[in-house]
Amino acid sequence: MEIIHTIAWMKEQARQARAENRIVGLVPTMGALHRGHLALIERAKRECSTVIASIFVNPKQFGPKEDFSKYPRTFESDKEKLEQAGVDSLLAPEAAEIYPQGFSSYVQVDGLSERLEGRSRPGHFRGVATVVMKLLQIVQPNFAYFGRKDAQQSRIITQMSRDLNLDSEIVVCPIVREPDGLAMSSRNAYLNAEERKAATVLHRALDAAKNELAAGVRDALQLQTTLRRKLDCERLATVDYAEIIDSESFEPVVRLSEPSYIVLAVFIGKTRLIDNLYIEPKAPGSDELLFHF
Repeated sequence: MEIIHTIAWMKEQARQARAENRIVGLVPTMGALHRGHLALIERAKRECSTVIASIFVNPKQFGPKEDFSKYPRTFESDKEKLEQAGVDSLLAPEAAEIYPQGFSSYVQVDGLSERLEGRSRPGHFRGVATVVMKLLQIVQPNFAYFGRKDAQQSRIITQMSRDLNLDSEIVVCPIVREPDGLAMSSRNAYLNAEERKAATVLHRALDAAKNELAAGVRDALQLQTTLRRKLDCERLATVDYAEIIDSESFEPVVRLSEPSYIVLAVFIGKTRLIDNLYIEPKAPGSDELLFHF
């Protein structure tokens, strides 16, 4: 696996891959890799002849009161995992390489970026969209792989790609979970033993809502009540939001009839975790639902 630190060399390697008609897959990460990231790599390996991963803790997507300085940085172990997974190249630039002196251009996806995570973390998605746009321009992959756990991020990146006529196809992959249902996240490393146990309340709340949906409930307010009841039973949990939203607009729905998400953001102690359940009709017009945890 080649480790690349400069944009110029990454662009040259990407140009060579295109000249050889290789199918290139990009898996952007911030490091602190877990099995969720490795599942993205595995998907890329199945679908592409060249797989490039990136590790870059993006300062532009952290707010002033967020955890940029404390975000886990485990480059040596990450490098080993990627090499074992069969990644061809690892792009690992310094912040000054991505954002040189005088950098002043940003990407903003209006509307979608102001809701939910955007409301709780102002400016976050501007930072995400900007760095992803830069990575897509540098690598110019055929496919770029993202996890569904960050559902709003994936939706915003898909919208950006569509609006700006990017050639890369955005591939959104299923959430990978621990055996007890907790969605894998680099921030799980912040949890102590008691908090780690409490964190399963997110999945338990989603599962309770899924059971109501399976029993025929479609009213969003009733589902929200179920979610809050479950979440409020956990003393270490503080709910930021628990909403039922349309999967395209990310606006709240009154009644489930189209593809939708149930989205959660919950503090467990001081650690903020997100999770979701994606719901879609089994067939157009059908009242029978498919659930994607």
